[in-house]
Amino acid sequence: MKIERIELQQLNMPLRFRFETSFGSTSIKDFILVSVHSEGEVGYGESVAMPNPYYNEETTETVWHMLERYLIPQLLSTPIETPEDVDRLFAPIRRNNMAKSALEGAIWDLYSKQKGISLAKALGGEKSIIDVGISIGIEPTVKQVLEKVERHLGEGYKKIKVKIKPGFDVDVVRAIRESFGDDVPLMADANSAYTMEHLDIMKELDQYNLIMIEQPLAHDDIIDHAKLQKELRTPICLDESIHSVEDARKAIELGSCGIINIKVGRVGGLTESKRIHDYCQAQDIPVWCGGMIESGVGRAHNIAITALPNFTIPGDTAASSRYWEEDIVEPGVELVAPGQLAVPESPGIGYKVNTNAVGKYAIRSATFRP
Repeated sequence: MKIERIELQQLNMPLRFRFETSFGSTSIKDFILVSVHSEGEVGYGESVAMPNPYYNEETTETVWHMLERYLIPQLLSTPIETPEDVDRLFAPIRRNNMAKSALEGAIWDLYSKQKGISLAKALGGEKSIIDVGISIGIEPTVKQVLEKVERHLGEGYKKIKVKIKPGFDVDVVRAIRESFGDDVPLMADANSAYTMEHLDIMKELDQYNLIMIEQPLAHDDIIDHAKLQKELRTPICLDESIHSVEDARKAIELGSCGIINIKVGRVGGLTESKRIHDYCQAQDIPVWCGGMIESGVGRAHNIAITALPNFTIPGDTAASSRYWEEDIVEPGVELVAPGQLAVPESPGIGYKVNTNAVGKYAIRSATFRP
């Protein structure tokens, strides 16, 4: 694979609405787009790091620094044949998974285009259609959450995820069940907002027939999650605690969870995502693909990995129009049936990047050559 140049662009894309979780809210998506050019083809990847280190330790600035100072120079100075070579090349660098993932994802897209196959097929994906759910942030009132649930159920989304935090949890879940019944596929995402001192709240949530409670305890914990799981019927899903297949193995062996959320950026790329998927499949642990308010490029990567067979729970990859007035891919990522997305069959990610839209939202750029 002869890499001719690599481009970085930092974009600020306005969201259609403010999105709030237990660790903050955002109305502008600040992210880095990576493009790798080789022999007439371009591969695209996207960093999902946030401006502030609240979800994990990375930020937009640290990702730019790692790409510019370490990852891009290393890639440009080392011959590679496959995307797996990139994963091995970056292995000695500790963490910085979102920076690694952005560049590795662009290589996966480029590799697939050069082979003339879809990214999903290159990863071993089998599905042509995937089911998707919706993520609803913390709202000022329970009523506003209910209005969004009603609208998104009408759009056919296959799973409803609601963000919770202490003081905005049981009442929300109870109100959804009372308004829409027990058959609605419902889960709660805590983003590490609770401790074992909140066991009574967890047990209250346990009675509402949830698909899962996602990451209730600390972002780096698997011990207390194992204790909590023994107290609950509802499966615990780990998100922030899982950064590698080794983390998944330890959590599963300890009984810390019954489900794992695979976010491509969090685990360092598509190669490690596939490893976690394969290990969980062998252990009969279902997985699903979480979202990080990606643009169409990141959404396309999520769709591709979700085509693998053990992604049996609908993910968070909603339609582009839910988040953006204008996405940076053409066509936008849109539902082909209620609650369903098509897995592209054309080479690479299957979407064309709109360079005019990229230029409209770009606030910084840099080019690197061998």
